[in-house]
Amino acid sequence: MKITSLQTLHCDAGWRVWTFIKIETDQGITGWSECTDSHGSPRAISGAVEDLRHLVIGKDPAATEKIYWDLYSATRQSPGSVIQKAIAGIENALLDIKAKVLDVPVYELLGGMIRDKIRVYWSHCGTTRIRAAEYVGKPAIASLEGIAPLAEEVKKSGFSALKTNIALFGAKPVIYMPAFGKSSGGPELNADRDLVSSVVKYVETWRRAAGEETDIMLDLNFNFKTEGFIKIARALAPFNLTWIELDTYDPVAMRQIKDAAPMPVASGENLYGTRNYRPYFERHCMDIANVDVSWNGAWQAKKIADMAEAYEMNVAPHNHHSHLGTLMSAHFAAAIPNLRMLEVDVDDVPWKDELTSVAPQIEQGFLTLPSGPGWGADINEAALSLHPPKFL
Repeated sequence: MKITSLQTLHCDAGWRVWTFIKIETDQGITGWSECTDSHGSPRAISGAVEDLRHLVIGKDPAATEKIYWDLYSATRQSPGSVIQKAIAGIENALLDIKAKVLDVPVYELLGGMIRDKIRVYWSHCGTTRIRAAEYVGKPAIASLEGIAPLAEEVKKSGFSALKTNIALFGAKPVIYMPAFGKSSGGPELNADRDLVSSVVKYVETWRRAAGEETDIMLDLNFNFKTEGFIKIARALAPFNLTWIELDTYDPVAMRQIKDAAPMPVASGENLYGTRNYRPYFERHCMDIANVDVSWNGAWQAKKIADMAEAYEMNVAPHNHHSHLGTLMSAHFAAAIPNLRMLEVDVDDVPWKDELTSVAPQIEQGFLTLPSGPGWGADINEAALSLHPPKFL
């Protein structure tokens, strides 16, 4: 079997663009994956795939590890970022092909299933209805009073855990994202008294609305410096957060934050490969390791999870992607011993279900994997073509 075609496809996803990889073979078997970049670089991924195509076309798709290292070697001077996302997309599509040839689910390639039901949490809960309600067909949340109805909706849906981002309410509600240029506050990224007070009020509202029985996580992303992360973490001590999530490219600073935080700390979603994770693991910088399967590749992500296990850390896969990305993350989650929870976006564009041949089945806060070979679902190209990306 030989690879005959490699291409990227993009789809409008409201506040972001979903990016997919399609690999075709001379025996009619097609592999799919998702490698969505969340902050606006879909064309960069397409360009990287285009530059790497000559290393893939004509190769045996079963040689997934060799192809990965060929791609890594060709881009060694520019590791990580969108190049790694392109490589991961290629690797994951190759795994889909290999599993289809063997007529097994991808998790069998990762060592087999450890669990058949995977606990999930509702991600960007409230976030999406504040910054992008027009895309998801839900009422916009315009004040703190809008949190209680959503918290009740979360509980009625069967979810026992949710994660949100910092929301600030004023004349116009905003999600606080200065690190990404999405709000004021950058590049200095300070946590002044009024901001800390607003964060406390927001989390307190969620805790009151969701009740003590609901796991609540707050994602701080890159939005503060070390001092600010510590101030926020300490201020949120009374609210029994399951974890705070944050990112910094300095493992020493990360350990300083973890030592000061009164709750567990999750991090790592923006790291790539065992080399990036190693200095964080060696310093025990986080309690929970976030690993993005779409950005690392499922086989490489399994290596990271195995390393995390050696340092007594559980893994919470980073996943705010389409249904295909969710299924890819679920296969990984099914095969690792040290799983914490899996992230899923519930609020999303209305055509999300149309894009895949099978949608993830989630009941009472647990995802059940489909039984088919590969990822268990393919992309519906006809449906995808109806929603061209508006950012391209």
